[in-house]
Amino acid sequence: MTQEFLTTVFGWMTVLNIALLGFTTLMILALHDWIAGIHGRMFQMERADVKRAYFRYLANYKILTIVFCLMPWLALKLA
Repeated sequence: MTQEFLTTVFGWMTVLNIALLGFTTLMILALHDWIAGIHGRMFQMERADVKRAYFRYLANYKILTIVFCLMPWLALKLA
C-alpha cells in the first residue's frame, strides 16, 4: 500500500463518517420527540435518559471520527 492510497482511503473514511454524523444529528434534531419515544419504549428508558444517550453517542462518534479518520488523513497529508 502506498502513501497516496492510504491518504485516499482515510480521506473518504473521514468524508463518509462526517456525512453519517451530520445525517444522524439532523435526524435526532428533527425527530427527537418521536424517535426518543420509540427508543424509550424499546429500551425501557425515560425520554430524558434517551436524549442524554443521543448526546453521548454523537459526542463519542465525533471523537472516534476525529481520532481514527481525520488525524491519520491529516498526518498522511503532511508527511
